[in-house]
Amino acid sequence: MQANNFKLHDYFTRIGYTGQPETNIETLRALMRCQLFSVPFENLDVQAGKVVSMVPEEIVDKIIYRQRGGYCYEVNGVFAMALQALGFNYQLVAARPMFYPVRRPKTHMAIVVHLEQQAWLCDLGFGSYGLRAPMALDRLDVETMQDNDCFRLSKQGEHEFLLQARVDAVWQNQFAFDLNPWEWIDFYPANYMNSTHPEAIFVQRLLVVLHQPEGRQILFGESLKTIRQGVVEKRIVPGTERNETLKKLFGLSL
Repeated sequence: MQANNFKLHDYFTRIGYTGQPETNIETLRALMRCQLFSVPFENLDVQAGKVVSMVPEEIVDKIIYRQRGGYCYEVNGVFAMALQALGFNYQLVAARPMFYPVRRPKTHMAIVVHLEQQAWLCDLGFGSYGLRAPMALDRLDVETMQDNDCFRLSKQGEHEFLLQARVDAVWQNQFAFDLNPWEWIDFYPANYMNSTHPEAIFVQRLLVVLHQPEGRQILFGESLKTIRQGVVEKRIVPGTERNETLKKLFGLSL
């Protein structure tokens, strides 16, 4: 999946990457970390009553040139463009969010990179307990610290992987996926549902997340949660302060 207006140099500038890229795990980790700390997860378009565009060129314009963020299809989409430009072998996978009280369809997009005879799960678009680095698919049931967050991968049956995050000393399911490859166009129905369905969380509430090495900031509706070194602070952001907060804390200008 590629866009005619995608330029690797401009992508590097957008995410603040200054290294010498190679097709190796070190570059993969560095790119994922730079994008995670610079491009927010956000659903502002959905909250404005728009259907999120799946046109690759429009995603590039939004994230790289208009300094916006996006949700999974957008932020993982532009990351996939960078991987393709650099010659990484990757596939898109459909994941089932697992933190709901009832079973949900596979509406989440993640990426699996095949590198050096190893498969790595990458994801920049799962919101609050999102990965901060690639996870090796052959390291099962191993606690993996990423900054102050802890994750693990396990298997459900023969083919399905389950990603969990440790939250308040309890393992919480995040999403499940298998290695059946999906094409970009396969995610169009899920994107439309997430943009329009009244039960979709993105339709119901504003959600903006920006990660930092020491934690993250989450704006959910009018509630702002700041997490630093495991310490949580909360405050209410009234509507009159929303745009200022989006610009100051998340780098977003509408």
